[in-house]
Amino acid sequence: MSSGDRPDIAVILSLVGGILILLSGAVTSLWFVYGGPFFGMMGGMMGGSGGMMGGYAGMMGSIGIPFGFMASLSLVGLVSGILVIVGAVMLNSRSGEHEAWGIVILTFSLVSFLSIGGFLVGAMLGTVGGAFALSWRPTAKA
Repeated sequence: MSSGDRPDIAVILSLVGGILILLSGAVTSLWFVYGGPFFGMMGGMMGGSGGMMGGYAGMMGSIGIPFGFMASLSLVGLVSGILVIVGAVMLNSRSGEHEAWGIVILTFSLVSFLSIGGFLVGAMLGTVGGAFALSWRPTAKA
């Protein structure tokens, strides 16, 4: 995977994946905190947030997805992104414990699929980075 004493490719893939997961978690959190897909449009013509369209919770309830459930999934994305980034940083600084940090990265990258997972690309990068961390072996010194 990498030459030398550190799993560089695993660290880079995991770090980029974690950043994307964190960004998508932040975007979806802001999306649901500030009104969902109709932010800025429900005011004037549509009758306000409680007008003809039934408000934000009414719209989400009309398609069968509870608003709080979707907002909590965005929190899963934030937490997963933070833990994947921490795992990548620790993998870089403590490469001797690459199995443990690879499991952390792989687990939370897979969990992040619940919350769009870094626009799906971040979850895939984190998954591949975690797999590389698990399979990496330090080079033997002569």
